Formats: sequence, C-alpha cells, structure tokens
Amino acid sequence: MSKYRTSPLATEKMPPGIPYIIGNEAAERFSFYGMKAILAIFMVNYLHLMGNSAGNAMSEAAAAEKVHLFVTAVYLTPFLGALLCDAFLGKYRTIIYLSLVYCAGHVALALMGIAGDASYWLLGGLMLIALGSGGIKPCVSAHVGDQFGKTNSHLLTRAFNFFYFSINFGAFLSTMLTPWLLQWYGPHWAFGIPGVLMALATLLFWMGRKKFVHIPARGGPFFRELFSREGLIAFGKLAIIFFFVAFFWTLFDQTATSWVFQAKDMDRQWLGFEWLPSQIQAINPIFILIFIPLFTFIVYPAINKVFKLTPMRKIAIGLFVMVGGFAIIALAQERIDAGGRPSISWQVLAYVVLTAAEVMVSIVALEFSYTQAPKAMKSVILALFLGSVSLGNFITAAVNHFIQVPSVVSLVQAPAGGGDVINPGLDGKTGTLDDITFSFNKNGKSTVVGFAALAVITEANGILTKSAAAGNLPNTGEGQKLISELRDPWGQALRYKLRSSTQFRVSSDGADMTEKTMWDVGATVDLKIDEKNGSLFDIFVGSVGIAMPEKAWLENRKEKLGISSKPNSDGTEPDRFGITFFAGGQTKLEGAGYFWFFTWLMLGAAGCFLLVAKFYKPRTYLQDEGPEDDTDKEGESVA
Repeated sequence: MSKYRTSPLATEKMPPGIPYIIGNEAAERFSFYGMKAILAIFMVNYLHLMGNSAGNAMSEAAAAEKVHLFVTAVYLTPFLGALLCDAFLGKYRTIIYLSLVYCAGHVALALMGIAGDASYWLLGGLMLIALGSGGIKPCVSAHVGDQFGKTNSHLLTRAFNFFYFSINFGAFLSTMLTPWLLQWYGPHWAFGIPGVLMALATLLFWMGRKKFVHIPARGGPFFRELFSREGLIAFGKLAIIFFFVAFFWTLFDQTATSWVFQAKDMDRQWLGFEWLPSQIQAINPIFILIFIPLFTFIVYPAINKVFKLTPMRKIAIGLFVMVGGFAIIALAQERIDAGGRPSISWQVLAYVVLTAAEVMVSIVALEFSYTQAPKAMKSVILALFLGSVSLGNFITAAVNHFIQVPSVVSLVQAPAGGGDVINPGLDGKTGTLDDITFSFNKNGKSTVVGFAALAVITEANGILTKSAAAGNLPNTGEGQKLISELRDPWGQALRYKLRSSTQFRVSSDGADMTEKTMWDVGATVDLKIDEKNGSLFDIFVGSVGIAMPEKAWLENRKEKLGISSKPNSDGTEPDRFGITFFAGGQTKLEGAGYFWFFTWLMLGAAGCFLLVAKFYKPRTYLQDEGPEDDTDKEGESVA
C-alpha cells in the first residue's frame, strides 16, 4: 500500500509530474552552473584575499586541477545516490534528502571569509555540493524515465529534450549573472544567490510529490538483478561506451577552466557588449536551446535520408565534431602566444562546434543509458553514464597536476608572524650561489626577494619593458634577441617567453641548468591595461535606475587589505608594468601546446570508438504500465 502512484499511467499524454521535474531541474542547474562558472576565477583572483591579510594566489593550472577534481567528485557520487534510491529509499526521498545536503554546501560557500580560513569553507562547501548534486543526478534523470510507460514511450525523447532544455535555460541565466555579481558585489552574493535557487528547486520538487510516479526501491531484487548475468552484461557493455564518452567530457568541461583563462587574453567585445571571461560559458546553453529543436526536427531527419542514424552513430559523429571545436581553441591560442588579442568570436565559433557535439553525444547518451538499463538498474546505469563525466574530469585534473612544476617555497616552512627564510637551493647548503630567499607576511604569503640571478633578470626586464614602451611587447623571437648577450650566474643564456599581449616571462634555468624544473628562477611581467566596461548587466542596472558600485569588489578588497602599487626594482612605472619574481612553480605544458594535446587525445578516442559503434548490439528496457484508475488525480492510496 502506498499513498503515491507506483506505476506509469496507460496514457498517450505527457505525465503530470514532468513540469515539476523540469522546473526543479532549471532551478537546480542555475545553482550548480552559477557556482561552477565563477569557481576557477574565484580560486585564482579572490580566494587568497578572503582572510585578514593577503595570502598566496593560486596558479591557473592548480585552479584547473582543483575545479576538475571537484567535478570528478560531483559525477562520482551518483553511484551512492543510485544505490540509495534503487536499493533503499526510492528516487523521491533520495532526491529530497540529498537536496538539503546540497543547500548546506551553498551556505558554506556563501559564508567564506566571514570567519576562519576561507579555504576550509570552500573545501567543505564543495564536498557537500559534490555529495548533494552528484547524489541526486542519476535519480532525477531516472525519475524522468519512470514517469513513462509503453503507451506514451514515444514522448520520452521529447521529455528528455525538455529536461535538457531546462538544464541549459538555468545554466544560461546563472552563467550570465554570477560572474557579474562576483565582479561588483563579491563572493558572498555570487555564491549566495545560487544557494537560494537550490532551496527553491528543493521546494518545487516537494510540491510535485503527489503528481509523480514513485517507483519503489527494489531492495534485495535490486542487488540480485545488478549481479545477474543480464545486469552484468548490460553494465559491461555500457561501460565500454562510456569509457570513450569520457574523453568528450575531458575536453568539454574545460570550458569552465582553460577556456575562461584564455578568454581573459582576448578582445571580449561581442554583440555590442563587453563580456566577462566567465560569462562566455553562457554561449553554450544559448546554442543548446537552438540546436535541440534544430537537430531533432531538421538535422537528424536529413541525415536519416542518407543513412540510418542510430544512437551509436550519433555519438561517434559527435566525438569527431568535438575534435574540431578544440582545434579552433588551439588556433586562437596560437595567436595569443604570438602577442595578439584575437576576438572572442573564436570562442563563439568553437562553442557552435562544441554544442553540436554535445547534442550528439550527451543528450543521446543520456537517453540511451536509460533505455539500455534493466528495470531495476535505471539509476545505477545512469550513474555509470555520469561516471564517464567523472572519469573525463579526472583525466583533465591529472594532466593539470602533472604539468605543474613545484615551487621552491613548498620546501620552506613559513615562520610564525612572518619574516625572511633562506632556502639552501639545489646543493642543500646555505651561503652558496643557488640560495633563494623568501619573505613571508603574517598570513603566510610568500614573496621571492633574493636569488643569484636577480640582478641579470632585473636588467633583462629593463631592456624588454623599455622596448615595450615604444609599442607592443616583443614576440618570443624578438625578445630573445634583445637579451641574447645576458648570462645567468651559471653561464647560461636567459629564456624569454611571450605569453600574451600583456604578459611575458624571463627566466634562468637555475642551478641545475635544466628548463622547467623547480630550480628555475625569473620574473613574470604584466602590462597593465584598463578593462572596458559596459557589460549587459551594467547597462540593465543603469537603465532601471539602480546605482552601480563605484568600484569593483576586488578593488575595494585590495584597498582594505592595504595592497597598493609600489615602484618596481628596475625603475619602471608601477602603473604600467607589474613584476612578480618566481622560483619554480611554472607549468610544463602551456599555451597552444596544451590545447593541441587534448585535441589529438580526442581524435584518438573518436577513432577507437568507431569499432565499438560497429559491434554494439542494443537491448531496450522500459517500465511496465499500470491501470489508469490505480489512483485519483491527487495521488491518493494505490491498491
């Protein structure tokens, strides 16, 4: 006996619970994508300023690693959610309980900097969100499918398209809004408002409880079916497919990390507005909203006239299309590496290609996962599909981990209350040529203040910034010629690398005379430029008569912490060039080489998947229907 319907209606109409699921998904996706959109930028530019004094800023590679590890956890915990809903609690109760955990995670992020170490609040918040968001993912997707029986199964594709539409509608709004909130109102508002939307999503899902089909947890039968011959075969067959789909996510989810970092070095004027680097991600859901009906009603029927377009063939084509999307990004990065400032239209074009790949890979694989899962394993198989996202992000996190060169400061213990510390260098002895001196503030922030090559690095900076004062920063070849006569204390030539139109690096290979090791020393020099204003939300706020803050939150925060410009040691104007000395801490794979690496990786995976697509034999499972009069419209007891 249950007070809720436990089997789908035998009807040709759309199930009554679908609007509640779609509304819930739109609000939940607003909360998740809003938080995720600003996470990488927050880690690099804001996190170290959340305490009573400035700490060490995180590198882009380290931030990318941590963001992708977070996404790895988000898409790994679905296995826990699937176990809870299919074996013990059922989908509805699992979603409600874990949504409350999800809300608590957003609260933790919104409270960062209020008390204690902000990094602990960040870690705790992300762990709770990973558990809550990841745990409900397979349940929500499977919950959509559970509303359908054989009579209205022809509407399943349309429902999943609406479902994906709601995901991207919520993602678009939040990706546009939260970067703007972060810039002008700071992390508390930027992380807090997504939390409010998550609370709304939870409320909306609770309101639909009497409209849903509640498929009961299977308990023992779930485990028997999971470990049955049929269950293991279905699991194994789909695992092979999802292994290759993982490489799609390895590239796709970098739109929240490497693409954002690339966007800050581009001309972001587009459609008459200046876009923030994190806002560019909103282009993807815009195109999704266009491409779903375009592919469903035009592209797929047109291809079907040429050859039968099965789900496996759609996925295969999508993987190859993804190669083109990342190749466009690599070509744009080559122009940045050469000192150019290419238009953000390069990324817009890449998003067109990437979104086409997403429609053919992600949406198709989501529906395919449900239809190929035995009846008691719907959530587990959908968790397996989401596990491909986890694996893909783990691969990206691993690459970003291994390309980071450790910093010498990792070998140094910061003194209590601050002060100077000398690292003995490669030979382990103080008082020798390879010593490196660090200065620490009371919060543990370190600054490189002394090393043997400091004088020659400073001389090189003077030559290069003087050349830049007459025009643009010299390209890598020109800059290398300008300092070709200079030698470090070990007799080696200095290295010059133009990284973008506003940044270059001068370095010595250090005591080990080997490039890209922790003993490299040098300086990163930034040409300071004024960012343009006039974003979409700036104009909207002004048009309704709301006064904008006079300064961005980050500028106010730096002033509060007493961070001000100081004259550079080489005499250059502090308002034009910013110089940061380093000892190690660089990356082994950077610039266009980074993007080409992933492009070739995707091409190899797509080629191998062709064999899987050729030999896979599908088998479809759907829920059984019940009589239409099992329950009344208000969802009273079911016999």
